Amino acid sequence: MFINKSNDGLNNLCGKNIALFRNDLGISQRELADKMQLVGIDIDKNAIQRIECGKRFVTDIEIVAFAKVFKVSLEELLY
Repeated sequence: MFINKSNDGLNNLCGKNIALFRNDLGISQRELADKMQLVGIDIDKNAIQRIECGKRFVTDIEIVAFAKVFKVSLEELLY
């Protein structure tokens, strides 16, 4: 049976990096959600929290937007 989780049981690979990049910028989850909305992604603080702790899947569209907001490459965001 195929399981859509990382080796550590998380639903995404980028959540930990999103939390690191957000903390590096010194912004809250609410502020990150606001920045994501400015680039066209409708996401709220609760979704950011769930992504960061690995409970929520992240779409490819969202990953591209996170990279844009943080001004990092997709590779940096994913690995």
